[in-house]
Amino acid sequence: MKLSARNRFAGTPSEVKTGAVMAQVTIDIGGDNHVASAIFVDSVKDLGIKKGDKVTAIVESTDVIVLKD
Repeated sequence: MKLSARNRFAGTPSEVKTGAVMAQVTIDIGGDNHVASAIFVDSVKDLGIKKGDKVTAIVESTDVIVLKD
């Protein structure tokens, strides 16, 4: 699969919290760093995402918010 997004982080889900419609997937990307994503529960089921799987988080610049204290 080819993508235009360049920001890819390979890791493993350390936590998958599911609600009625949305799920929060927290991905351990190494070095004590984590990426969290809110996705539909249906997507978690369709992809079969569970704790310990190998996944890739893809981040687009239009979906990143930067904050400086």
